[in-house]
Amino acid sequence: MRINSSEGVCSPKKLLCFDLDGTLSQHKSHLPEANKALLRKLDAKYKLIMVGAGNAPRIYNQMEQFPIDIIANYGMQESVVENGEFKIIREDTVAADRDYFNTTCQYLREKYGYTEYAGGHLEFHPSGMVTFCLIGSGARIEDKVVFDPDRSKRRVLYDEICSLFPEHAVYIGGSSSFDFAPKKYNKYDAIMKYASEHGYAEEEILYIGDDFGDGGGDSHVRIYGMDYVQVDDYTKLPELLDFLL
Repeated sequence: MRINSSEGVCSPKKLLCFDLDGTLSQHKSHLPEANKALLRKLDAKYKLIMVGAGNAPRIYNQMEQFPIDIIANYGMQESVVENGEFKIIREDTVAADRDYFNTTCQYLREKYGYTEYAGGHLEFHPSGMVTFCLIGSGARIEDKVVFDPDRSKRRVLYDEICSLFPEHAVYIGGSSSFDFAPKKYNKYDAIMKYASEHGYAEEEILYIGDDFGDGGGDSHVRIYGMDYVQVDDYTKLPELLDFLL
């Protein structure tokens, strides 16, 4: 259920789960000081975790080593910080069919006109996740940010991509790409696995993210009915979450 911050939450929350890009910061950018200060205040009252699409080291470094548990790669990886030391404690891997991805994504590029791009056109991650970078992995961050802010360009391709990759969960990821993860990995199930291991009930969980539409990285949270707050502007996050303090 979407939570209206002006109304507060209908049941006490103990576990706050955060997305990163678009929620706490700009795409692949450090947290604004105001949002970092907000996390410190919330950390004194709740258990906080990060639930991201990227890998755990990238999230940890982007957050400038903020000490927090991280569920990464849509649940394929998990890290903790113990005694000031960052540790990956779980890492699931599934081999990707590189030939199929290369051939099929090249077909999509030619069909939809994305034949010019900077750097690589696919990223094969160690976990087995794959990123299809429409304007290339080497594109400048400022170009990625303005490419498809409302995701309308990528939604044109979304249904066809899902049909071509039926064994994968397909996400309209980042600002200019698609992420592919093995079907069973999504943020809702990843959070519930963490919750069951750490003694939290679903009604004690609140998710904070920005991308709940179909195909969005946070979409499973909405689809399966977990309480959430939608962030439309990460620079206004302290005001949006003031009701939690």
